[in-house]
Amino acid sequence: MFLYNIKLNGKRIVKFMFIVMLIVILIIFSIGVYNIFFKQEKETNDDTVTLTDTIKSDEIYEITPEIYTTVLDTVTNNLDAYVGCNIHFTGYVYRLIDFDDNQFVLARDMLLNENTKQSLVVGFLCTYDKAYEFPDDTWVDITGTIVKGDYYGEIAEVKVTDIFECQEPANKYVPMPDDTYIPTANMF
Repeated sequence: MFLYNIKLNGKRIVKFMFIVMLIVILIIFSIGVYNIFFKQEKETNDDTVTLTDTIKSDEIYEITPEIYTTVLDTVTNNLDAYVGCNIHFTGYVYRLIDFDDNQFVLARDMLLNENTKQSLVVGFLCTYDKAYEFPDDTWVDITGTIVKGDYYGEIAEVKVTDIFECQEPANKYVPMPDDTYIPTANMF
């Protein structure tokens, strides 16, 4: 019968475990650095996300009156980032004399001076095959997709997928754009 007497040194075991864990952490760190800096160069840049990109989804983003002009400003200034996004909002039908039968602006009145109620008409250009069914100043609720449009140059246009007449809201005015709005946290 053989007996083995093994004497374990606690300090040596702790040192050994520390070295093994350090090696594992270094291996994981090295793999991460390789994937971030070297592997990405070999892949195509189609999967790369830049700061101005948005994540396209089937989600419909609600535009509230409080952020209406800020969203309008953001989409206008970064059109490529928002093409394909689905939005839902309310406004009134507003037309200019040179619009086609299928075009209108889904407008809101932006307050320039709250004391005198001076306002300016602002809104998204919209296209809808049966837009002629909705006369000017009719309040409508729409859902649509942002596309690149052309009206004396490239602009944001909403291709309407769903529209129905609604009641005029109690407060039909929207505030001026807010420069502190950050659209990266969520679409709107």
